[in-house]
Amino acid sequence: MKAAVRMLALLLLAIPTTILAENYPVKPIRLLVGFTPGGGTDIAARLVAPKLSAALGQPVVVENRPGAGTNIAIEIVAKAAPDGYTLLMGTPPVLINQFLYKKLPFDSLRDLVGVSLFSVTPNIMVVNSSVSARSVKDFIALARANPGQHSFSSSGIGTTQHLSGELFNIRAKVKTVHVPYRGTSPSLTGLISGEVDLSYCSVPVIMPHIQSGRLRPLATTGPKRTDLMPDLPTMKESGVDMEMLVWYGVFAPSGTPRGIIDKLAGLVMKITNSPEMKKRLLDMGSEPVGSTPEQFEKQLRGEVGQWAEVVKSSGAKAD
Repeated sequence: MKAAVRMLALLLLAIPTTILAENYPVKPIRLLVGFTPGGGTDIAARLVAPKLSAALGQPVVVENRPGAGTNIAIEIVAKAAPDGYTLLMGTPPVLINQFLYKKLPFDSLRDLVGVSLFSVTPNIMVVNSSVSARSVKDFIALARANPGQHSFSSSGIGTTQHLSGELFNIRAKVKTVHVPYRGTSPSLTGLISGEVDLSYCSVPVIMPHIQSGRLRPLATTGPKRTDLMPDLPTMKESGVDMEMLVWYGVFAPSGTPRGIIDKLAGLVMKITNSPEMKKRLLDMGSEPVGSTPEQFEKQLRGEVGQWAEVVKSSGAKAD
């Protein structure tokens, strides 16, 4: 199978990329998401897919393939034919998982190529409304008085929700227990029902539950306050030295012809920076980006050391 994929890649590279890009696409495109429907990654994919479809003249189908900390979806794309018909809406686990898992059947930086960074958003530290804490300082006092008695949910091991909680434990010198779920929706259900006490969720996902009063925000993990909640302090303002952003970006298998990569990147940048999409993202608490493949790759390689340090410091393991 690997030999066949490599052979296809060589054949594709032998064709002038301008011809490939002009004729691409001639059939539907799959955009894989490594999480269940309803989470931030799924939302990002479903914002991009119809716009890409309209621009390319072919269906762009969002396919949810959750499991194994997004490794199932990543592996499918990493091992797919490098022809532009199998793409990934990726998030930081694309980089994080190599430090969490002892052995992976792929190397993200070798087997994937970043097409374009779509958007970034902070996580919000939220607690169930039954938790008495009204601030990060309050919660730290509760956690220190009851070590190991408070738990936080995530959409899976190795997600930014998971590592936000682990980093909080380290920087705030507390012990909260990680409870991983199979996706954002079940993680939120566990938090809202009181199975766990807190979580760290992206702004688009968490806002409706904050507005309903079922969840209480304590701080944002971003470098600045979010315009949607200007009174909500950052973690650093709350006395905890931590900062973490969630990004959403489109990936393709390595070996995909440059003409196709450039065509997709140009469309993602155009979509992201359209007035309609900018407003929609900002209204959700996300920051539109849109980047060239080179800019995205530079960011990815610059983040590797950061994630390696967080995983090592937290002692987090997936197997």
